[in-house]
Amino acid sequence: MAIEIKAPTFPESVAEGTVATWHKQPGEAVERDEILVDIETDKVVLEVPASADGVLEEILANEGDTVESDQLLGKIKEGAAPAAKPAAEEKPAATEETKESSAAQASGDEKVAPAARKLANEKDVDLSKVQGSGKGGLITKEDVQKAVSGAASKSAPAPAAPQVQVAAGEKVEKRVPMSRMRQTIAKRLVQAQQTAAMLTTYNEVDMKPVMDLRKKYKDQFEKRHDGTRLGFMSFFVKAATEALKRFPDVNASIDGTDIVYHAYQDIGVAVSTSRGLMVPVLRDCDSMNLADIEGTIADFGKRGREGKIGIDDLQGGTFTITNGGIFGSLMSTPILNPPQTAILGMHKIQERPMAVNGQVEIRPMMYLALSYDHRMIDGKDAVQFLVTIKELLEDPARILLDV
Repeated sequence: MAIEIKAPTFPESVAEGTVATWHKQPGEAVERDEILVDIETDKVVLEVPASADGVLEEILANEGDTVESDQLLGKIKEGAAPAAKPAAEEKPAATEETKESSAAQASGDEKVAPAARKLANEKDVDLSKVQGSGKGGLITKEDVQKAVSGAASKSAPAPAAPQVQVAAGEKVEKRVPMSRMRQTIAKRLVQAQQTAAMLTTYNEVDMKPVMDLRKKYKDQFEKRHDGTRLGFMSFFVKAATEALKRFPDVNASIDGTDIVYHAYQDIGVAVSTSRGLMVPVLRDCDSMNLADIEGTIADFGKRGREGKIGIDDLQGGTFTITNGGIFGSLMSTPILNPPQTAILGMHKIQERPMAVNGQVEIRPMMYLALSYDHRMIDGKDAVQFLVTIKELLEDPARILLDV
């Protein structure tokens, strides 16, 4: 019995996708719920699992093909067994010589732990291609597990830079197609600059109060909240949430000739992944505490690296925070994330001499940048919004007291 493999049902905001990677080829055995193919959309990569055990019988949409919602991708022959491997590929029966060799290898001749060798045999992993992380280069079970995970990675890897031997004076170029996600990012960034009257206002914040608070309580915080670490982003999210409540224009969006005011604060946090910049959204930030924020952001980062951020995670959002400081940026001009009308840019914490109560002191300072749509937000409100964030961060108790 042939079972159809179909593309997922795309949300309304996604018109089509591209077949990124087939993890199986015709004739290979598949198991129920095993990932067969990745579909790349302009937002995320969607995984298509097998609905039954059997053999992949036919591929109808090849890698690189554009597919629509629920389009037929291939067929599975349910209950069938894979074709037998040619005799040349069959593994020879273990002889006394090979047994002795294996025993010698297990004892350390090739620096492979017994558990690692057992797992490698089960998963058919070539140990010569595995880098050992143990003492003296010993290949551990964890090293083999990483190799297995890397081979079965769910997200299509970004095109690697070509490693080519180039003669002196020779100019080599490599042309690769732009991914659908990168195309969408490029289109939206250009659209934001062409359709919005975008301005940026800057300020700086003394991070010493937040850093002192974090240093004092980070161990207790991590212990109290099951290993969740206290970072800086949660303070910025809470400060932005309070500021958005006081300046509703910054939390609004433009829809044609209408202004849409949002009575909630859903803040997007920019996450850099191998596939491009993604902005998953923290929902109802006003009801979240610092641990909720830090835990959700950590989860976004992990899922972003694994290519598992879903479309629902990216939709909506009334405001965005981006942190270029993690890459060392001292100052930048963030670009709006339409249809939002403002975005906050964080930067590197840099020690600088500052005048404090008539004395020069070395303080950990950070530049803040707020880009905003002048069609919606007046300069006065934008400046006061940024000053409010500065004041809340320089005196974190004000966040709790709502003053």
